[in-house]
Amino acid sequence: MAKNNDHTPARTADQAPAASSRGEIDAFLARASATAPSTGGGRGRLIFALDATMSRQPTWDRACHIQAEMFAEAASVGGLDMQLIYFRGFGECRASKWISDGIRLGEMMTRIDCRAGRTQISKVLARALEETRKQPVQALVYVGDAMEENIDLLGERAGQLGLLKVPIFIFQERRDPSATRAFAEMARLSNGAHLTLDGAASAELAKLLKAVAVYAAGGRKALADRSARGDGGARLLLEKLS
Repeated sequence: MAKNNDHTPARTADQAPAASSRGEIDAFLARASATAPSTGGGRGRLIFALDATMSRQPTWDRACHIQAEMFAEAASVGGLDMQLIYFRGFGECRASKWISDGIRLGEMMTRIDCRAGRTQISKVLARALEETRKQPVQALVYVGDAMEENIDLLGERAGQLGLLKVPIFIFQERRDPSATRAFAEMARLSNGAHLTLDGAASAELAKLLKAVAVYAAGGRKALADRSARGDGGARLLLEKLS
C-alpha cells in the first residue's frame, strides 16, 4: 500500500451516543437496495474493513461477535469470497487473503486486539480500489467510530469506488461529528449507505450486516429465501428493493 501522507486533525472527544431512529435505518436500507450486486456470473466478493484503534475497545467484544455471525451467515449462502482489512497502532494496516470460509474469517477477527493509533481509512479505500481493478468487488463494508484524515482524499477515493460500482456500506459507532460528515460523504460518493448505531442497536447492526452480506452473495433470491425463513434483516432489505 502506498504511504499515507494525509493531514490528520486531532480526534474529537467522545460524545454520548444517541439511539438510531427507525427513519435512519429505513434510509440506510433504501440506499443499500439502490445498488444491485453484479458478479458477472462468478462468485461475489465482499471486503469487510474495521477500525481496530483503541477508541473501539469498549465495544470490541460485542462487535467481534456480531461480525463473526455475519461471516458465518454469508458463508451459509455460498458464492461469496470475503477479505478482512483492519488498521490499528502506528501505521499498521493488514489485509487477509480472500476467504470463502466465514467461520475461519470470524476466528481470524477474534484474534485481533485494539491498539492506540490514528485512523487509516484512506489505506482501506486504496486497497479496495486495487482489488477491484484486479477483479470486481461487489461491496465494501466498513465499521468505525472516528476519522482523522484528509476528507478530500477520502472523498476522491470513495468516488473512484463509486465509478467502479463498489458501494461503501458504513456502520458508525459513536456520534463523532467529523466522522459523521466524512462517512456520509463517502457513502454518497460511492452510491453506498451510512448508518450510525450505538450499543443499544446491536441487534439492528447484526441484521443489517447479515443482510448486506447475503445480498452481495446471492442478490434478491438469497434475500427472499432468508426472509421466508424468518430473517428480519433480509426482510427489511428485501422490502426496499424495487
